[in-house]
Amino acid sequence: MRKLPVTLFLLCHFSVVFTQTVTGPDSPLKFGSNYRIYPGSMNQTEVFIAKSPLDQNVIFSTCNTLNFIPFFISEGIFTSTNGGISWVGNDTCTGAPIAYHGGDPGITIDRNGTFIITRMGRSPFVGLYSHFSLDNGQTWSYQNVISTDDLERAAVTTNISPVSPYSGRTHAVWVKFATPFPVMHAYTDDGARHWSTPVPINNPSNRSAGGDIAIGPDGKIYTCWAGVQDVSPFKEILVGFASSSNGGADWQVTENAFPVNGINGVLANKNNIRVNGLPGIAVDTTNGPRKGWIYIVTGQKAFAPAGSDPDIVLYRSTDGGATWSAGIRVNQDPLNNGKTQYFPSMHLDKYGALNIIFYDDRRTTNDSAGVFLARSMDGGDTWTEFEISDHHFRPAPIGGLGQGYQGDNIDLTSTDTKLIPLWMDNSTGLYQIWTVPIDFSEINGIHEINNPALMSLQPNTPNPFSDHTTIGFRVETAGHVSLKIFDVLGNEVAELVNEWKYPGNYRVTFNPSTLTGSHTLTGSAPMKNGIFIVRLTLHDRVETQRMIYIKGN
Repeated sequence: MRKLPVTLFLLCHFSVVFTQTVTGPDSPLKFGSNYRIYPGSMNQTEVFIAKSPLDQNVIFSTCNTLNFIPFFISEGIFTSTNGGISWVGNDTCTGAPIAYHGGDPGITIDRNGTFIITRMGRSPFVGLYSHFSLDNGQTWSYQNVISTDDLERAAVTTNISPVSPYSGRTHAVWVKFATPFPVMHAYTDDGARHWSTPVPINNPSNRSAGGDIAIGPDGKIYTCWAGVQDVSPFKEILVGFASSSNGGADWQVTENAFPVNGINGVLANKNNIRVNGLPGIAVDTTNGPRKGWIYIVTGQKAFAPAGSDPDIVLYRSTDGGATWSAGIRVNQDPLNNGKTQYFPSMHLDKYGALNIIFYDDRRTTNDSAGVFLARSMDGGDTWTEFEISDHHFRPAPIGGLGQGYQGDNIDLTSTDTKLIPLWMDNSTGLYQIWTVPIDFSEINGIHEINNPALMSLQPNTPNPFSDHTTIGFRVETAGHVSLKIFDVLGNEVAELVNEWKYPGNYRVTFNPSTLTGSHTLTGSAPMKNGIFIVRLTLHDRVETQRMIYIKGN
């Protein structure tokens, strides 16, 4: 979305609590009623969601918030501390200067639990700016400048890999609106207080559009973008790809990873809303059989495997982006049936399963839409689909925001027990954020109550500790167990267990002052006071917890 003038608007703050049960259309499953996470009096469009790496129940969502009388544009701030069951919110990010916010947010929660938001600025603050919050989004810092260029929305993510030397670094990528329209990159190592000087990733022959970013299990950065035609409607004709193994200092670039035929333009049957086929990217960071696989999803038509109507198409790489599969059609309705699928968003959960949500009109009239979930447990070879919306809506442009504008992003994340999708629809008369949490037990084909956890990590005692602490854990199934200690920068401090364990309860005493031999990986330097992370690993399951060390006199 491009920039618009801004005036102040009266802020409001309240919470909404609902409980859920769920269904899907192509199976006997029944999902419960959809609900709005923050019912409001403003349009809410272009939805994003992020989960805390410290506490999976802490979830942060944002969107564009738009009003016309009085005119107002900003970024909604919506948070949940119970895994998406209930939410509190605000119609704007309150980081000063509020009057010059321009929307188009990107969000992440970094390794320390800091909420970070990037957004566009309004004159005289043209460009890209960020704010951070240390209290789960209740208050926000003054703006910090990232770039003063004319540019497109930034995509943001944080490196939380415990094995990466750049763990904790937050990255932003965006397209600069100046020839040759490159993808730009900047990063912060201190929670968005300061940013590196932006640098171009590529030097494209076709102008770039969009831009998305993901981090691999080893901390390697991956980004993708669309290469578009040089004339309106700037249709997507290729997907570019780049990777960096040194924190963004250098990039390996493939300007044309594979060709596409995007859907950029308007959908005449849906009130001429404006749509695009910009790519999204995700990486499998589990310890499963597809660890490190990279996936890119797009919206395409009239280019195999897409039919003559808009379809969702996936590509995957099993070798770090060196080569890519042929396109895989995600939606499973009959080819060329006149039905429209658009605006996909992708997420990989703890199982390594691919989850893609998108708008779809196969179960309604062609002037309307619902929301579908496509789920693959085998890397995209086969798919199961569910309609997760319990009502349909008629898309329509929001007047005054350019031809056909109604927002072009929806999103989803997951906890250990459920998926949390978010989308926007205008069934109340305004575009609002809707959701329906989906239990994994309903869509995995198994009931998790009959599939107990492989292991469990118990809180260390005492905590905080000054000389020693005891860490307990339980193993439910035999396997190779790893128990390690990391500092908050992701550096490995100690390896306490690295051996085969049979089912049972175990206790390990950790004493920083007696770390020797294989029990220390940081030399003879003593541990400093602070927070440390305990990580227990068994097969493809990982559990972590925090402990506090206060060195005695």
